[in-house]
Amino acid sequence: MLQLPHQPLQVAAIPPQRTPAREDQAGPWHSEAVCRRDEAGLFFAPSKEPTAARLSREESAKRVCARCPVMIECREHALVQPEPYGVWGGLTAAERRVALARRRRREAELKASGATGHIAAAG
Repeated sequence: MLQLPHQPLQVAAIPPQRTPAREDQAGPWHSEAVCRRDEAGLFFAPSKEPTAARLSREESAKRVCARCPVMIECREHALVQPEPYGVWGGLTAAERRVALARRRRREAELKASGATGHIAAAG
C-alpha cells in the first residue's frame, strides 16, 4: 500500500471532498492559510490544559488568524462542517457554537417572518 507523506494537522483534518474551493483562484482556500506554517498545537488544546494556558494559547492562535488572508473561508468551513475542536477562522469551539446558534435563530426568524408575510399577502 502506498504511504502518503505526513501532512500538518490543519490540512489532514479537512477532507478534500468537503473543502470549498475559493472562487478567485484554482486551489483550495486552506493552501493559503497562515496556520499551515505554525505549530498545530497552537490551534488545538492538549489534554487537561489549565484554563489560563488555554486562554493564552487561544489568544495566540487568534493573532495568527487575524493576519490570515483566508480567515473568512476558514471560519465558514468550521461553521458549516461543524468543526468541534480548535481555533478556526479566529473563533474557538465555544465561540463557533454561539455563532451557529445565532445563525440558526436568525434563519428561523427569517423563515417565520417570510411565512407570516406570505400568509398576510394571501389573506
